[in-house]
Amino acid sequence: MGGPRVETVQGTVEGTTQSGYERFLGIPYAQPPVGRLRFRAPEPPSPLAGTFVADTYGPHAPQPFSMMEHFLGEGVPIVTDEAGCLRLNVWTPRCDDARRPVMVWMHGGAFVSGTSTTPWYDGERFTVDHDLVMVSFNYRLGVLGFTYLGELGPDLAGSGSLGVQDAVAALRWVKDNIVHFGGDPDNVTIFGESAGAMGVGTLLAMPEARGLFHKAILQSGAASSAKSTDTATRHTSELMSILGLDPVELDALQELSVTTLIEAHQALAAAHAREGLVSMPVVDGSVIDRSPLEAVEQGAASDVPLLIGTNRDEWRLFALFDQEFMATDEKGLTSGLEKLLPDNAAAARRTYSQRLGDDSPALILSSALTDSVFRIPAIRLAEAQHRGGGSAWMYLFTWAIPQAKNGLGSCHAAELPFVFNTLDKPAAELFVGQDPPRQLARDVNATWAAFARYGDPGRGAFGEWPSYDSNERKTMIIDLESRVQSDPLGDERTLWPEAPVHHREPSESLAD
Repeated sequence: MGGPRVETVQGTVEGTTQSGYERFLGIPYAQPPVGRLRFRAPEPPSPLAGTFVADTYGPHAPQPFSMMEHFLGEGVPIVTDEAGCLRLNVWTPRCDDARRPVMVWMHGGAFVSGTSTTPWYDGERFTVDHDLVMVSFNYRLGVLGFTYLGELGPDLAGSGSLGVQDAVAALRWVKDNIVHFGGDPDNVTIFGESAGAMGVGTLLAMPEARGLFHKAILQSGAASSAKSTDTATRHTSELMSILGLDPVELDALQELSVTTLIEAHQALAAAHAREGLVSMPVVDGSVIDRSPLEAVEQGAASDVPLLIGTNRDEWRLFALFDQEFMATDEKGLTSGLEKLLPDNAAAARRTYSQRLGDDSPALILSSALTDSVFRIPAIRLAEAQHRGGGSAWMYLFTWAIPQAKNGLGSCHAAELPFVFNTLDKPAAELFVGQDPPRQLARDVNATWAAFARYGDPGRGAFGEWPSYDSNERKTMIIDLESRVQSDPLGDERTLWPEAPVHHREPSESLAD
C-alpha cells in the first residue's frame, strides 16, 4: 500500500505517512536550471511522468564545502546537483481541505551554501503541534545564483538575483498547489535566517513576489543586503578574468563545469573576504528596481506584518572560525572600531566595554560587528516598515549556549533549534548542550506558529508583545524569562548613524 497521493498542477505526487503527519520530499518546483537555463530565471516545472514518489530529499544546490553545513548535517556527505536542485518539501497534518496556515522556509548560508534538508529545519513540530503546513526549498547559490550578466543582454537582466527568483518560483508553486496538501494559499508566511532572511527582505521589495506571501519572519537578516549593478559588474569582470574568459564569452561560461565555476568564485570571494559577501541580490532595475530597504520605507510591505530579530552575540560564531580575528589586540580593536564607526570609535570602545567588562578585544569587536551586520540593519528595517505604514515586531534572543568555554554566547544560529523545536536532533545537541531549556523551544515554536496564523506574535506563548516604533522601541527579550523591554542595548544602538548605510556582511571565509 502506497503513501498519501496528491494531484498537483504538474501531476501526481506520492508522499509518506509519518507519526501524526504526512510528508512529501524533493518535489520539483521549476525546470532543471541547466543548458539554456543556466544563469536565467526559473521556468515552471514540466509535467510529471507517472506518479512522482516524494520520499527522499532532493540534492543540494552546488556549493563549496562548508564546515558549518557539514556540522549541521550531522557529517553526512553533501550531494549536489545543478540540474536537480530546485526541489521543495512539504509537511502537513493531512492532505484534506482544511486550508491551514502555511509557513515557507528559506535557509541561510551566506548565499553560497546551505540546504533545506538540514535536520534542524524539520517541520514536524510546526505540523503536529500547531496544525500548520510547512514548506522548505532549495535555491541556486553563489556563482550560479548571484552572478550578474545583465550587461550581456536584456534576457540576463535578472541574472544577479536568480536565488531570490527561485524563491518566487517556490512561492508560486505553493500558491498553485498547497491547497491540495491541506494548506491555505491566502495565508502564507515566509521565514528565513541569515542569508535566508536577507532573501526574505529582498522579496518584500520584488513586484513579482507581491501577493505570494502575507506575513514574513526575518531571523538575523534584514533588507540591507543588495548590491549595485556597478559593483556586480565589477565582480563579474573579475570572475571572468579568473576563469581566463573575455567578459562577453557567455557561451563559454555556460559550458564550464560546476566545479570550475565554484573554484573561480571561491577565489573571487577570497579576494574580497574582508569587504563582505560577493554573492547577494543585485538592484538591477528589472527584477529588483530599488533598494529593498528603500522600497519598504516607501510602503512596499505595508500590508505584510513583519517579525524581525537578532541574537545578542551573532558575530561570535564567525569569530571562532577565524584564528586571526580571535587574536585581535587593543590596536586591532581600535582599528576595527575606527573602520566601523569612524566618527564614534572612542565612544564605541567605552560603551561596548561597559557591558562586556573584561572580555577580550576580539569579543568587544565582535559585538560591534554583531550590530553592524545584524542588529542595526534589523532595526532599520523595523523603522522603515513603521514609516511605510506597516507593522513590525522585534525580538532579541539572549539565551546563551551553555558551553561557556567556547565563548559562543547567544551567537548566530543559536535560535534555530528553538524556532523549529528540534533540540533532539544530533547536531542541535552538540550546539546547545545536553540539557537545553525545552520549554523555551516549545514557546518559541508556538509563537512563530501564532504569528503565521494570526499575524500577531502577541497571541503566542510569550503573551503581550507591542509592535515596534521609533519612540518606545518595544522589543521581546527571548530567554529563560522572556519579557518586553524598551530599546534594549539602546546606548549601543545610538552609536550607529541614523541614516541607512551599507553594512558589512559576514565574509564567506568567516561564514565557513
